[in-house]
Amino acid sequence: MVIRQYRDSDLGELLSVWESASRVGHPFLADVFIKAEREKIPKKYLPNGDAWVALEGDVLLGFIIMHGNEVGALFVSPNVHGKGIGRTLMNKVLTKHRILEVEVFKRNVIGRKFYSKFGFNLVRGYHHDESGFDMLCLRLDTVSKLD
Repeated sequence: MVIRQYRDSDLGELLSVWESASRVGHPFLADVFIKAEREKIPKKYLPNGDAWVALEGDVLLGFIIMHGNEVGALFVSPNVHGKGIGRTLMNKVLTKHRILEVEVFKRNVIGRKFYSKFGFNLVRGYHHDESGFDMLCLRLDTVSKLD
């Protein structure tokens, strides 16, 4: 597996991974919300973020988009969940950021389990008006762990 910086030519595969993983991790979200989020990826999230992709050969398996120290997106193709791709992507961004923050839907069992295993802790929760569901703000502080 290779981790490299996102390229514009990755967009089609990235969107495919995002949609399939979103459907698995967020089965509770309305189609209209998913469609709106998909449109934001190339227009808002990618141009304003630091994106990395995980590849096996020419196949994009997953990606992460950072906005400062916030994990704006971390998605892995469902057919390769549990193979260490998400962990590898997180470790890549930890080479640049010692403190990470992420927001995850409270009902996203897959995401919550991943972040918990990785060592993220709950900071606070809030209601996400746009989707109608509760969100959790999580934080990973590796600086204090190094002391």
